[in-house]
This record gives sequence, structure tokens and C-alpha cells, in this order.
Amino acid sequence: MSDSQNPRRPTVGRSRSQVTPVNQWTPAIGAALVLLIVIVVGVVASNKDSSGIDSQTTTTIDQILNGSTVSPIIKVPLSQTVGKGSAGAEIKMVQDRLIELNFDPGEPDGVFGERTRQAIWAFEKLVMGVPRDDITGKVDAQMWSRMQDPLEILPRRPDSTPNHTEVYLPEQVLIVFRDNVPAIITHISSGTDEEWCEEVTISPGEQDNETGTQAIKKGVCGVSWTPGGVYKFYRLVVGRRESQLGGMYNPVYFNKGIAVHGAQEVPDVPASHGCIRLPMHISEYFQTLVSKGDQVFVFDGVKEPEEYGAQSPRFNWVDPNYTTTTSSTVPATTTTTAATTTSTVPKATSTIVGTTTVAP
Repeated sequence: MSDSQNPRRPTVGRSRSQVTPVNQWTPAIGAALVLLIVIVVGVVASNKDSSGIDSQTTTTIDQILNGSTVSPIIKVPLSQTVGKGSAGAEIKMVQDRLIELNFDPGEPDGVFGERTRQAIWAFEKLVMGVPRDDITGKVDAQMWSRMQDPLEILPRRPDSTPNHTEVYLPEQVLIVFRDNVPAIITHISSGTDEEWCEEVTISPGEQDNETGTQAIKKGVCGVSWTPGGVYKFYRLVVGRRESQLGGMYNPVYFNKGIAVHGAQEVPDVPASHGCIRLPMHISEYFQTLVSKGDQVFVFDGVKEPEEYGAQSPRFNWVDPNYTTTTSSTVPATTTTTAATTTSTVPKATSTIVGTTTVAP
């Protein structure tokens, strides 16, 4: 075949200024490459927020999963909706399952008391997705069916310290994770966001009475605010304590005077001066689940904790209407700075029965 018959070969003697098909499309190809680069840069930039934090590492994940199971799930039905005051074999069945899922309803004795109701509150809000203002504290057929699923509850921050705590203020739920597995999931009560001024008792060793030998009284004002952010547990104290934010049992401090601690009253609404209240039976062993240096992530539902960093609480200014500065006569309480309790999370004494027989 001659050169003139082969269209893939250039004609001998063609002028340099003659345009080839490749040259004709070169500007368009270049423009397309520039557009592609702009799009890639835009996508990368969209993965970072205005503070420079990679949103892919801070976006809340799908936290509640159905774990894998080899055999089909055979669920036991619930004969009726149960709530506080109910008793019987079905209540014990619910309590045992809550314990298996790392909620703590107290002793699985078949009696639906306040501890069981608080555990149900946590399950409603975290797993069922019920808004905080709509929780019932009751177990109906739908909730019991969901409770029997092979549930897996994941941390929102798996790449943290091996053991860490996550606090969800919108849901009023706290989870301690050990190697990214829940060790305890509990209902809490945090700050009300209200201003306050009152006379407080401050135990020796607490803020504003660090070197004292006896408790003092002081007029203090503040805002009942639990700040979102990232913190670390830094101090554990065993026993009853009085501070500027009120009375505490077995407190674990993570943000200056703010601590996770036991309280007699842990209602279904925020009620504290800024601390995180736990049911008393959980505070008995809570210090055995955490350590100094463990990270604490507080989610406020507005921004990711990393966007805040560590925010200081708002309290500790003097009440202008309180002028007495003398020490009280409250004797000093001996405390230690390490947990010594041997209490453990109660263990379930039975499991979900693989049968369709209606529970008694």
C-alpha cells in the first residue's frame, strides 16, 4: 500500500501549519483536565470544615447495627406492655436482656423498679431513636422485638484512647467503651443551662478549698452548662463530696469542677449544675471501668466535639448577695483518689430462649 493510501501516516511534504485531528482537540482536552482538577480540589475541600477538621473523621456514624448471627432468630413474644410496678417472669426476661446488651437495670429480680425504668429510658433514646421528651419508660411488643435483635452498638470515636467515654447530651445517654465495646450504657442527667446563685458547701480538696482541713461555705453563681468538647478523666475520688456544683458520690472529674458522679435523683430531663449524674447503683462500680487519661467526648448535637476542643465551665463567680466567708463546722471527710470498690456489673442469669412459646 502506498503512503497516500495509508490514512494513518502523514503525507510527505505537509506544511507545519496544517492542523491535525490531535492538534485540533488539544485546547478542549486541556480545558477538561483543568476542570477535573478543580472538581477534585473542591471535593477534598468539602471534606474539611471551616476549622480545618476532616469531616470524614468527625461525622457521626451509623451507631446501632444488627450484628451477624449464624442461626435464625426465634423471638419470644411479650404478652403485654410492661412498666414501672410490673413484676413477673417477663420482667426478669427483659432485665436479663438489658444486661446482655450492657445496660444496667439493677438486680434482675423480676420487679420493674426505677433502675429498670432508667435502663429502658436509655434504650428508648439510643436504640429506638425516641426523642427525649417522648420517652415512656415502658416496654411494648415493638421495643421487646427490637431488644431481641443481635444488636451491636458502636463508638462514634473508635480511634481514641483504648478505653474512652462518650456522652450524648441530646439523648442524655453515656457509654463507656473498652476496646470499642460498650462496658456500660446508662441514662444520665446533665446541666439545665440555667443561671443560678446559691450558698454551697465545699469539701476539703475541692476547688476553692484545695488546702483546707474542713468544709467551708461560700456564695457562688454560675450557669448549669455541660460543655460539648473533648476532655480526659484526671481525678477519681471515692465517697461523698461537696463542691461548688453540689453534692456528688464517687465523682470522676474530666473538666475542672465537672464530673461524672452518682446522684439520688437522675430524672428524665437535665437537672444538674453542669455535672453528669449517674444512677447510684452504677456509680458504685463506674470507677472500675475508667482510668485517668481516658478520653471523654461530649456531643451536644450542635457541633462535633473536636470543633470545641476543651471548653471551660461557667461557674465560680461570687454571689454579691452573700457576704459570709467564715468556715463551716462540717467535719472533713476522709477520701481517697482511687476506686477501691469491688462491685461489678450484674450478670444475666438467663438468656433468650430459642422457642416461640409464649412467656408465662
